[in-house]
Amino acid sequence: MSDNNQSILLMKGNEAIAHAAIRCGCDGYFGYPITPQSEILETLAAEKPWETTGMVVVQAESEVASINMIYGGGGAGKRVMTSSSSPGVALMQEGITYMAGAEIPALIVNVQRGGPGLGTIQPSQGDYFQATRGGGNGDYQVIVLAPASVQEMADFVDLAFELAFKYRNPAMILADGIIGQMMEKVVLPPFKPRRTEEEIRRECPWASIGRTPDRERNVITSLELNPSAMESRNLHLQEKYAQIRRDEVRFEETMTEDADYIIVAFGSAARIAAKAISICRANGIKVGLLRPITLFPFPTLRIQQLAEKVKGILCVEINAGQMVQDVRLASEGRCPVAHYGRMGGIVPTPDDIINALTNEFRG
Repeated sequence: MSDNNQSILLMKGNEAIAHAAIRCGCDGYFGYPITPQSEILETLAAEKPWETTGMVVVQAESEVASINMIYGGGGAGKRVMTSSSSPGVALMQEGITYMAGAEIPALIVNVQRGGPGLGTIQPSQGDYFQATRGGGNGDYQVIVLAPASVQEMADFVDLAFELAFKYRNPAMILADGIIGQMMEKVVLPPFKPRRTEEEIRRECPWASIGRTPDRERNVITSLELNPSAMESRNLHLQEKYAQIRRDEVRFEETMTEDADYIIVAFGSAARIAAKAISICRANGIKVGLLRPITLFPFPTLRIQQLAEKVKGILCVEINAGQMVQDVRLASEGRCPVAHYGRMGGIVPTPDDIINALTNEFRG
């Protein structure tokens, strides 16, 4: 197969995810169309990777079917993924908590739209809680990556699979409708060969296709009827999440060294905030940006450090105020923390952010 991985292409964020999935050795995609992420499935259908790499692509009958298909595929040690948008991911929450409890790696892509309920097809960041707090039952976490460009939409597919298999945990790319629908230049990752059955057995001895001394195949389940054993399983999960918090925090900083004020924003909100910061700097206001790339694990320690030396933190989100709760917990009262957000599919402008910063801290 020819590889044009050094070519600069122009495509939507959703299309970049689909092309990256084919290239990074994904074994299977199972999904259901919903705006604003339908191009992922449409692109895979157009590219027909089952003819080139052997990747399976299935339009399932529902989001519930999709998540259970990747439960089975991930349980067999396969690199499998699904994608949806906010209300569709809400339907997947039972399957996601089952996968977290059974320690099954897989990739879930959420290109967010406004809510609650069916809401609007316009962009939103209203699923922060759903992703980072877990919409299903029990004490569990999903690894969450928040891309801010089409390039990161492509890059994070392989990273999400890497983290999912490293920790045997579901991973999510939490994008929003802006990043999913916008077109930008992107360099796609190189092709990776899909693993053989023998390689999967060797790399994933826990998988259902693996074998143990006392049975022909492993049993994958999140069910445990013995309370002591269930508590032990939960303690193991919490130890794993603690390790993820220690080792996998990712963030990006812009002009924070001399900043009097810090804006914390992720995804498309961070791009808009970056423009607001450049305007502030041109007018003599020292503002910096912290962009969390991992929403779980969250860059708590870095926010603590910044809060000790700035006059205020403004959290900018396209929602009513969700990530701001984590920012306030991280700052621990070291400086004032305010929130600015828009809802209903309305996207803030740089001037909106500047006005909010001025009103909160400089009025």
